[in-house]
Amino acid sequence: MTEAAAILLADPLDPGSDVAVYLHWPYCARICPYCDFNVVRDRGRVEEQAGLVAAMLADLEAQAALIGPRRLASIFLGGGTPSLMAPEAVAAVIGQIGSLFPAAGPVEVTLEANPTDAEAGRFAALRDAGVNRLSLGVQSLDDEALRFLGRNHSADEARRAIALAGAAFDRLSIDLIYARPGQSVADWTQELRTAVDLGFEHVSPYQLTLEATTAFGRALARGTLVPPDEDLAAALYETTQTVLSEAGFEAYEVSNHARGIAARSAHNIHVWRGGDYLGVGPGAHGRLTLDGVRTATVAHRRIGDYVAGVAGGSPWAEEDRLDDAGAAEERLLLGLRTVEGAPMAAVEALGIESRVAGLAEDGFVTVAGGRVVATVTGRPVLDAVLKVLLT
Repeated sequence: MTEAAAILLADPLDPGSDVAVYLHWPYCARICPYCDFNVVRDRGRVEEQAGLVAAMLADLEAQAALIGPRRLASIFLGGGTPSLMAPEAVAAVIGQIGSLFPAAGPVEVTLEANPTDAEAGRFAALRDAGVNRLSLGVQSLDDEALRFLGRNHSADEARRAIALAGAAFDRLSIDLIYARPGQSVADWTQELRTAVDLGFEHVSPYQLTLEATTAFGRALARGTLVPPDEDLAAALYETTQTVLSEAGFEAYEVSNHARGIAARSAHNIHVWRGGDYLGVGPGAHGRLTLDGVRTATVAHRRIGDYVAGVAGGSPWAEEDRLDDAGAAEERLLLGLRTVEGAPMAAVEALGIESRVAGLAEDGFVTVAGGRVVATVTGRPVLDAVLKVLLT
């Protein structure tokens, strides 16, 4: 056993040998100007999509043979827009995963969806296909903001979709985007207070990021898009924490808030704790323990390359075996995002105890019960905290 594996097994929150599955569906009705995910336009590519589903099923079987018997932790269908998948295809994928990786009990099966009226009409069919938790890409409840974000739904459609999802699924999460150009603290406060009364158990509020490869990133480079300054962005972050806390949501991770422990995302927690997960689909990332070594995998990004790769026995474009330091660093990066923190064993493996002690003295982290946890002061500046620890 490597030192990295020993670190994981020493963690009282160790996910053990359980494996989760992330499946990436790359098709979208339109490409949003802020999106830098691996996506393509869904233009009636029925034959191509059928081939992709077949490749995903074959990929699942091959990866299961590679890693051996495992117990299933969770399933997450992301993208892209997996609610555009045919419900029969969703059922086939979920059924295949369940047959390859038996579970000890009920398993969280999350699917991402957009709140258009057309997709909302498929919620019942997706539930019958085996999905039990829906993640809705609401992004905003303001029509002007939705137009700016390039979304193809209105605020009224979002409200209707939330109501329909609540009727179809016991568990519902929504995404919201803030720190938009021109957005004020008062605007965001009102939008959040309107949202929390709509009946979901989980919300993921994300600050708008402007990646260079996106339409927004290019607009930023041209000077035609101006994001909020640092002080306003910080005020919007604090507003997020305050309003959601007052509404009964706990910030159990930097960008994820849940109404109680049962409402937390089991899939995300498994990943943040350093658990193994299969990445299936074009461009999907995975983390697997292969021959006792933590291994990062990335599938071929182009759909045709992925399908051909699966057929040829090599769906991965990248396979990176992490050394002990790399595995410990990843464990720290993931764990510090959460209220659980990261095991001190990872800190000790990196030899950075003195840096942790300095950050603890300054109030940015705490150390207790064999774990290092970012404080309320440290979480808003987590990138800076990690820079001190890992540079």
